[in-house]
Amino acid sequence: MNKSSIISRIADEMWNKGLFNVAEEIMHSDAKYHGPHMQNGIGTREDWKRAVGVYRAAFPDSHVRYEDLIEIDDIVIGRWSAKATNTGKLAGMPPTGRPIFITGITIYKFNGDKISEAWEQLDMLGMWTQLGIIKMPN
Repeated sequence: MNKSSIISRIADEMWNKGLFNVAEEIMHSDAKYHGPHMQNGIGTREDWKRAVGVYRAAFPDSHVRYEDLIEIDDIVIGRWSAKATNTGKLAGMPPTGRPIFITGITIYKFNGDKISEAWEQLDMLGMWTQLGIIKMPN
């Protein structure tokens, strides 16, 4: 299986279907995840699975799609989009019932046929604004 196919499983199986255990198949047990979902900016494979679970609970109809996947040696860069409706609690706040559409980029580093590290940036401001939690100045 090529690296892009492995990355596609993150969207198809983890985000869209909630099959979190796919992480054991595609990520090393000591994999590191760097992203806004982690309290200290860095987390483990288990932290990442929990973060996906939190967001899937808040947005159970989430649909994530990789728009582009670019492979360079042991690196895969994924540009993705996500759409969902906030029907569950998020960060202690009640559901808004509002839809969101966000985009992001994740860079995955492989060691062999498994992910060893990932760095993610996404439009958190856009998400919170679409949910009505943050108001943009006029």
